[in-house]
Amino acid sequence: MPSHDPHHIGTIEQLTALFGTPGAASLKKEVDHIHPLYRPLIEASPFAILATSGPEGLDVSPRGDPAGFVQIEDERTLLLPERRGNNRIDSLRNLLTDPRLAVLFLVPGMGEMLRVNGTAHISVAPPLLERLAMRDKPPQCVIVMKVERVFFQCARAIQRSGLWNPAPERDQLNVPTAGAILAGLTHAQIDGEKYDRELPQRQRDTLY
Repeated sequence: MPSHDPHHIGTIEQLTALFGTPGAASLKKEVDHIHPLYRPLIEASPFAILATSGPEGLDVSPRGDPAGFVQIEDERTLLLPERRGNNRIDSLRNLLTDPRLAVLFLVPGMGEMLRVNGTAHISVAPPLLERLAMRDKPPQCVIVMKVERVFFQCARAIQRSGLWNPAPERDQLNVPTAGAILAGLTHAQIDGEKYDRELPQRQRDTLY
């Protein structure tokens, strides 16, 4: 149903009138494969954000390892290791019903980011698991991504956020700890102080 709000943007024409048309550089930077100029950004990235879609809605989740953890099989194929985690497997559940995904690669200290879109399937092929092992521990599975669109994102978001500025100390942040959040959400069924106290060691023991 059309909105009666005069400030509501609901058509492509309205969006185009608001933002204008993209410049030539914004269009020419997009390719359908891992170009040699884009390859170093993936190889230098220790952190990526994975977006998927499924019957229960959208999901976006982080992935991280030493730089180059997402391996380039060829110019149209990426290999994303799926390490142990909280076992929610929201992204993997989505891929079973909708193979589309998008990955955003970040490189610390660099303003530009790399955006890669495509489709994927999940594999537990032993050679892939062995190839992507860390500390002699293979991933649970591997997301094999077929690349369809690749382009870099300009640096404005990083510049505006100051993301790579020196990080404040944890006690300077006015945000609750993981334990405090769990204690509040469970009405103290989870001991938040105990959770926070044990969390650093548990994370070290279960990193891989």
